[in-house]
Amino acid sequence: MSCGFVVCGPNTALVVSGCCHSQPSMIPGGRVFVWPLIQRVQRISLNTMTLSIDSQRVYTQQGVPISVTGIAQVKIQGQNVEMLRAACEQFLGKTDDEIMSIARETLEGHQRAIMGTMTVEEIYKDRKKFSKQVFEVASSDLVNMGITVVSYTIKDIADEGGYLKALGMARTAQVKRDARMGEAEARRDARIKEALAEEERLAAKFVNQIEVAKSKRDFELKKATYDQEVHTRKADAELSYTLQAAKTRQRIKEEQMQVKVVERTQAIQVQEQEILRKERELEATVRRPAEAEKYRLEKIAEANKNRVVLEAEAEAEAIRLKGLAEAYAIDVRAKAEAEQLVKRADAFREYKDAAVLEMMLDTLPKVAAEVAAPISQVNRVVMVSGNKGDIGASKLTGEVIDIITKTTTMMHQLTGVKVGAPQTSSLSLAAATSQLSQAAV
Repeated sequence: MSCGFVVCGPNTALVVSGCCHSQPSMIPGGRVFVWPLIQRVQRISLNTMTLSIDSQRVYTQQGVPISVTGIAQVKIQGQNVEMLRAACEQFLGKTDDEIMSIARETLEGHQRAIMGTMTVEEIYKDRKKFSKQVFEVASSDLVNMGITVVSYTIKDIADEGGYLKALGMARTAQVKRDARMGEAEARRDARIKEALAEEERLAAKFVNQIEVAKSKRDFELKKATYDQEVHTRKADAELSYTLQAAKTRQRIKEEQMQVKVVERTQAIQVQEQEILRKERELEATVRRPAEAEKYRLEKIAEANKNRVVLEAEAEAEAIRLKGLAEAYAIDVRAKAEAEQLVKRADAFREYKDAAVLEMMLDTLPKVAAEVAAPISQVNRVVMVSGNKGDIGASKLTGEVIDIITKTTTMMHQLTGVKVGAPQTSSLSLAAATSQLSQAAV
């Protein structure tokens, strides 16, 4: 086998399997390239197959055996891939006769099954219903094999017991009965038609007489109608005259009303002009002066506002200048105090013990005042003394002097300056005595 293309007609499908194909490739009606030895190509026919399905002596629902011959056309469906794959799985490698045999057996089984569920009368009289049931049931099974049922019809129905012949005889008797009944009905219809013809002749005669009477009546009615129309036209003419006169009077009244409307409209316009004049007068005498007064007051208020703002700015400037002056004074005072402190420090460095002594002597009266301050706040003092001690104010003064003496001793220990010269002690004692006297008072 040489490699090349394999071609098939539209009634054949190619099935290629082997290398490069995980599943067989199916080509209905076309061509395919095939490699020899490693690939295999098979054919399956897509032609329509005609099957004759004979079901002999099948018992129906009533237990009557009959034989039915059906004709079915089936084919393998090549346009549906799933059905073609199913057909390849079922029939690939089989001949057409083998495929037809399998389809025929399937159809015959369904045909026999449906015959068993129906009566002879249903199969015989309603062949279309029987064919439809066989077609639908068989199609559902054959589809799974990849076969489509194109058509199915009943070709012949027969029985060996004469059941169908009996049904035919009954039908024949019925037809004969219907023929006799038809003949009798025909004779009856003939007599009826003769009576109807006579009746129609008499009716035509009477109709002619009625038509003559109707003509006379119509003449009289039309004449009366014409007379009535004449009288009506006269009455309409008289009524039209009266109506036209009333319309004329109504038109005159409408014209008069239009004149009154025009007069009232003009009066309204005059009133509107008067209102406009008064509004303009009011605007000239009241509104404009009021607006001028409002403008004047607004300008005055704006001037007052500017004055207040200027005064506030001037006051702020004065405060700022005052602050600068105070700051300058504080700066000058601080410089003077600093200069004084510097000079005092220079004096302390120059005189040393004498300067310290002077500071201490200046501080002793303050110390005496602080010591005597609690006593000055006492309303009553009770003092207890022994037989040899002082009593009264002398006792209190002595206690204060003793505190001051101890203070000078403590200062000597802290500073190294001895407060004991006659001139310094006399001055200190005089100042302390003065403070104690004020405290005693």
